[in-house]
Amino acid sequence: MTTELNQRIEQQLSSNPILLYMKGTPDFPQCGFSAQTVAALKQVDADFSYVNIFEDQDVREGLKVYSNWPTFPQLYINGELMGGCDIVMEMYKNGELKTAVDTVLNRED
Repeated sequence: MTTELNQRIEQQLSSNPILLYMKGTPDFPQCGFSAQTVAALKQVDADFSYVNIFEDQDVREGLKVYSNWPTFPQLYINGELMGGCDIVMEMYKNGELKTAVDTVLNRED
């Protein structure tokens, strides 16, 4: 992975407190796992940004190296990889996703 690509990914992560690298867009996800992850984020009222990996092949391939995570979607909160769909769904079910989102967005119950 090039230094330029690494810096671009780090810039995306530092500029967006909640960032989802996904297939498609939140309104038109192009895989079931991306759709499930978006649904979970919406259920906890997450104000999140996204990157459609189909529109940027460099990021699509580079992020696998950057994160050491081979699949998409990938959810980052405060620049930290939370995981893919399975982990996000588990976090949603046990309340950790809402807590993480509320914390990063400075919301209280």
